[in-house]
Amino acid sequence: MIKFIFCNVLGWKIIGETNPVKKCVMIVAPHTHWLDFFVAISVRRILNLEINFIGKKELFFPPLNYILKYLGGIPVNRNSKSKTVDIIAEKFTKKDLYRLALSPKGTRKKVNEWKTGFYYIAKKANVPIVSVSMDAKKKEVVFSKPFYPTYDINKDFEFLKKFYIGVLGIVAENS
Repeated sequence: MIKFIFCNVLGWKIIGETNPVKKCVMIVAPHTHWLDFFVAISVRRILNLEINFIGKKELFFPPLNYILKYLGGIPVNRNSKSKTVDIIAEKFTKKDLYRLALSPKGTRKKVNEWKTGFYYIAKKANVPIVSVSMDAKKKEVVFSKPFYPTYDINKDFEFLKKFYIGVLGIVAENS
């Protein structure tokens, strides 16, 4: 039913490597509107994939926290002194299947630079990065092939950002 509504009624398409590796960090962009969450949850349901996600701890208040945790949400403290990278990277060692989705921007607002946490989580956990674009203009969700980070963050970011060239979010000016 959800596939019919998402694809046939709303007109979205899901393209690319739609069966990602069992362990990966998925960077989903652009994240420009709260409706992105429903697009992502719909895609996850259609593909029948177990994917966790992180969100700022301020979102995890009753009763919303029960729903977010049920859906795979993990609250994070965005304080730079917290050991978020270490805590999340450790989750990969404890499970046979663990896919973590997050926004590389870390916000819905317009920013010029990506946060680096996803990169260091992938490196520390020794898992690939899967890029996922949500293009609201084309109504396409596109999955990349897995990318294993090297030891050159600048080149890796340059490579990863190319995947999102021309992709527009729901709020296009924040893409």
